[in-house]
Amino acid sequence: MVPNSSTRGRLLVATPPLDDPNFDRTVVYMLEDHDQGAVGVVINRPSDAPSDELSLDGPAAGATSLAGWLECVTAPATLFVGGPVGDDSLLAVARGHGRRDGCWGTVTGDIGTVDLSQEPNDVADRIDCVRFFQGYSGWSAGQLDAEIAAGAWMVFDADPDDVFHQTPWTLWRDVLRRQGGRLRWIADAPDDLSAN
Repeated sequence: MVPNSSTRGRLLVATPPLDDPNFDRTVVYMLEDHDQGAVGVVINRPSDAPSDELSLDGPAAGATSLAGWLECVTAPATLFVGGPVGDDSLLAVARGHGRRDGCWGTVTGDIGTVDLSQEPNDVADRIDCVRFFQGYSGWSAGQLDAEIAAGAWMVFDADPDDVFHQTPWTLWRDVLRRQGGRLRWIADAPDDLSAN
């Protein structure tokens, strides 16, 4: 990828070994990328927290129930660690049809972020799936371009099912394998390169 082109709606795949443990062997789905910076969520780090225990509480959220959203959660039905920034925040990425402006932030195609303070049927005619993320991954202006140029990230087009992958713990390897060539070899490299 050429630095300075948008990564929005694409995947950042960490190049091993990445010095930052927050991102080692991660796949980040990019939600925004513009002159002021970039934001994404790590889509291959499920936590141990089941999604049915989630609620929006606190003054800003007004203790909103997520019961309607929980019916749309795709397996594995767990909270994902979206990144090291804003770990007190809850974001949701969904796939849906008949989306309503103001409640849906389109990323690409039928995938976008949703306003969890609204009921799913107020956000779209149909929500096919949703995934919850605690925190997010963020870069200041020019920071992501510099990291890509330094070789910390590989940038690939996202398959429609990547965000909602049924086995997210295999996604890093799966994305690299489908690229073919030398990248397929990287996917099969051991986690600890010194053990090779």
